[in-house]
Amino acid sequence: MGATAAQYLQQLDAGRRPDLPETTTGTLRLDFRGDGCTDHWYLTIADQHVRATRSADDADLVVRADRTTFDRMANGDLHLAQALLSNELAVQGDLRLFTLLRRIFPGPSGARHPRELGRAAVAGRAGSTGRGERP
Repeated sequence: MGATAAQYLQQLDAGRRPDLPETTTGTLRLDFRGDGCTDHWYLTIADQHVRATRSADDADLVVRADRTTFDRMANGDLHLAQALLSNELAVQGDLRLFTLLRRIFPGPSGARHPRELGRAAVAGRAGSTGRGERP
């Protein structure tokens, strides 16, 4: 297994993240349960930047799961939506921020953006006729 979710959040780059919408702002608290205690991570999103700190303050969205679930998400082994639908995590608050969380945690290794797949398919069709026209 790779890095833990806590290690991933500690190393989270505070630089600009162009994959986040420019106008979205909010706070998220991630509650990692395990070993008889709960660790709280507080994420602040503003101006395409994410800042992670340790805090149990109230947030616009609270996501609760066991530590193993968060670790699997941090390693790209578990997609956020899959964890929600399989009842491995619980959310409370502004669900619009939940969609941003999937952009903060990495996706599965080898995954590609749907636009990349579409471009590759179009390029493959264009290459098969030799002139960029449809067969």
